Amino acid sequence: MAGQWTARLAELGIELPPVAAPVASYVPALRVGDQVWTSGQLPLVDGTLPATGKVGADLEAEEATRLARQCALNALAAVDDLVGIDRVARVVKLVGFVSSAPDFTAQPAVVNGASDLIGEIFGEAGAHARSAVGVAVLPLDAPVELELVVELAPGDDPQDD
Repeated sequence: MAGQWTARLAELGIELPPVAAPVASYVPALRVGDQVWTSGQLPLVDGTLPATGKVGADLEAEEATRLARQCALNALAAVDDLVGIDRVARVVKLVGFVSSAPDFTAQPAVVNGASDLIGEIFGEAGAHARSAVGVAVLPLDAPVELELVVELAPGDDPQDD
């Protein structure tokens, strides 16, 4: 029988992608006590970026919002791969970075692509603290990058003791 979040993903028709391979020397996610912290997740799809450049110059905010959603899927895939998505008790924090043209100020709207997805999947357990930060450039010229912190429910895991 599928767990609560696995069932919710299926109900929404969402399939988590394979974990994106790190682009440098780090791990996709790390468990610390009852939390999992993800590394920055780019909007990679099958190992490639669907778009590059600065939001507000090279691409529109709407496209960046969709890319932020992909970043969130990639972050959830990293959590799932490490501990299993059904271990998530709640989403604690989301940090979104938006590679922005100098006059672009709608970073919160872009990062809503990730926050809205988290809300769709986790409902009240998805209510999270958040930062949406405009930056000059991101790795591989990605338009968006996302970090996620989740709290785990107690379970049959030696780290829980």
